[in-house]
Amino acid sequence: MTTDTRPLGRRERNKLDKLARITAAAGELFAERGVDDVTTQEIADKADIGTGTLFLYAKTKGELLLLVQNSMYAEALDRGRKAAEGADGVLDGVLAVVRPVVECNRKQVGNGRTYLREIVFGDPAEPHHHDALELTAKTEELIAEVIAQRAGVSADTARGLARIVSAVMFLAMAATVNAQQTVDRLVDEIAEQLRIILPAT
Repeated sequence: MTTDTRPLGRRERNKLDKLARITAAAGELFAERGVDDVTTQEIADKADIGTGTLFLYAKTKGELLLLVQNSMYAEALDRGRKAAEGADGVLDGVLAVVRPVVECNRKQVGNGRTYLREIVFGDPAEPHHHDALELTAKTEELIAEVIAQRAGVSADTARGLARIVSAVMFLAMAATVNAQQTVDRLVDEIAEQLRIILPAT
């Protein structure tokens, strides 16, 4: 198998540059004021592009939020993978994956909760929504790997437990009652529930 190593053409470089500017502009404005209080026109102005061009990269403000949060989520998942390598036991290993995801989601609580809503109710045909679903699947895969390696259970059992862990984590982050909870308190709440279902080691 060969890999195409030719340099990107001008059009591809321009597309990547615009995407980077849109992501940076939306990320900064969403972090400052929250997704609900930012307009697509403001994002386009800050990225120095027209709104028509903006909608070529993301058709809705929800998709723009997915674009921004997906990149942060991917970084959080990488941190969780590395942290899990040095953790002891099943629960600590799983929480090592969970904590960076919770931290990412809580950087701006309103944005984090809207992101979760977009994942559940957004259009899976949209590319950024598709990417978000892939990230949630990768999260479950990583958690399943940690459980299988540390608990000595079958791959099927590990996948089933990972699905439950994922549901507990996402519900805890999305719940209105937890909107003001700190990262530490939220992780503690998740840990309390996971102690019931995860094998002891």
